[in-house]
Amino acid sequence: MSTRSQQQNEILRWISDFQKNPENEYLQTMLIHYYEKMVGALAKKFAKNSDVQEDLYQVGMIGLIAAFKRFDASVGGSFESFAIPTIVGEIKRYIRDKTWSVHVPRRVKELSPKIRKATEELTRTLQRSPRIDEIAEAVGESEESVLETMEMARGYNTLSVDSRIDGESEGAAMTLLDVVGRQDNGYEYVHKKLILSKAFQVLSEREKEILICTYFENLSQKETGTRLGISQMHVSRLQRNALRKLRDNLPNKDEIGLSISK
Repeated sequence: MSTRSQQQNEILRWISDFQKNPENEYLQTMLIHYYEKMVGALAKKFAKNSDVQEDLYQVGMIGLIAAFKRFDASVGGSFESFAIPTIVGEIKRYIRDKTWSVHVPRRVKELSPKIRKATEELTRTLQRSPRIDEIAEAVGESEESVLETMEMARGYNTLSVDSRIDGESEGAAMTLLDVVGRQDNGYEYVHKKLILSKAFQVLSEREKEILICTYFENLSQKETGTRLGISQMHVSRLQRNALRKLRDNLPNKDEIGLSISK
């Protein structure tokens, strides 16, 4: 018996012993050490960069251990022929479910690699970029589904808002956040409006009218009196009462930037 055959028989014995005692860390370590290069090669095949390769390697190890537990030597065939599809299946599921930067439907995740593969094959066969209808026919889907999937597939990777882009002048640089980000004061406006709306509930209708005229429309007390048909003195008295009520009911008058004197 050749040395390789003896080694393979020994590996099969290790796997059999591990199946009988899956808590045996020594056997598991020995088996993993023997097949770690195979898992690394498979992970590298599907990885686009070193960061993803490390993740795929760990996922591949999960598939390898699952293969150890499920392998049936009595069926025939080598362990490798059984383990490789198991490991690849784990890696592909991880890529499909975990590596998209944005959430997309599962059907898109499953159809996207089919479209990519069909596009590559058609490009080689036709010696040109295939049309959408040709891709749709190749994958057995409608043109609408192909277009939708290709559009959503752009979300597989996204750029950080800190990603640098070239500036207009030489040597200048800016980030995506510089281009798309800006201070939005709308939220603060809504916050203040909600506070005032709640506080205004304690005022009478006439008091509300006076505050709206004097603080929001910037009318003088005389102009407010003329509009409401009352004297300036009456406006002043009602205004003081209204401000006192607001001062007593607002949790923090500074939040709305309203000067409320005693």
